Amino acid sequence: MKLTLKIWRQKSKDDKGAFKTYVHNHVSPDMSFLEMLDVLNTELIKKNEEPVHFDHDCREGICGMCSLYINGHPHGPLQTTTCQLHMRSFHDGETITIEPWRAKAFPVVKDLVVDRSAFDRIQQAGGYVSVNTGGVPDANVIPIAKKIADEAMDAAACIGCGACVAACKNASAMLFTSAKISQLALLPQGQPERMERAEKMVAQMDAEGFGSCTNTYACEAECPKGIKITNIARMNREYFTAMLSSYQVETKGGD
Repeated sequence: MKLTLKIWRQKSKDDKGAFKTYVHNHVSPDMSFLEMLDVLNTELIKKNEEPVHFDHDCREGICGMCSLYINGHPHGPLQTTTCQLHMRSFHDGETITIEPWRAKAFPVVKDLVVDRSAFDRIQQAGGYVSVNTGGVPDANVIPIAKKIADEAMDAAACIGCGACVAACKNASAMLFTSAKISQLALLPQGQPERMERAEKMVAQMDAEGFGSCTNTYACEAECPKGIKITNIARMNREYFTAMLSSYQVETKGGD
């Protein structure tokens, strides 16, 4: 396969950046998208040119590091991670446009690498799960309905890649935040800090500069792990309940 690659090149977060075009010959359909970029970088290094910087780690669809915006879609044309996207999804002679995530809260570090530490700070704002000291009971002795366990597991499948933010016209992080809130709000282990967690995580999400949700469903459509927007509805309920509880405490304290 012969491909034309339009790749975003940006030296630093303070640089303006621009697209640069590369003609990539001899691309195997069996290559993963990242392997194709590896081969391109090998060729660039041989020519004493700066290789294209991009994030990657496990290359098994687990970590979510491979955050590339490909032909107008986070992670490319398939609902999967970039590392699991293969070149057989494209056609010989095709032009492929590759960009970093575009969001105020995800500043570009270099080329296709963005700083997604905002997600870390949202999770850290949620704090810890407190448990009683003493012997720890086996997990399977805590009665949890299968429906609840399944919903919690589905929410916990979020890998924090940021595709939801990249897909959203408002750069909203509500799908990510709601998944992290839901997985603990549904389980008995997450109940003690339930309201405080929701209030602090939503506040941190807003402080990071993410946009609001306008229910376009783009986040769910592009999420490689299929996280559902029903989590956003749950997060809103959790947050409003927490805010109402805080208001009642403040009101009683004032009396």
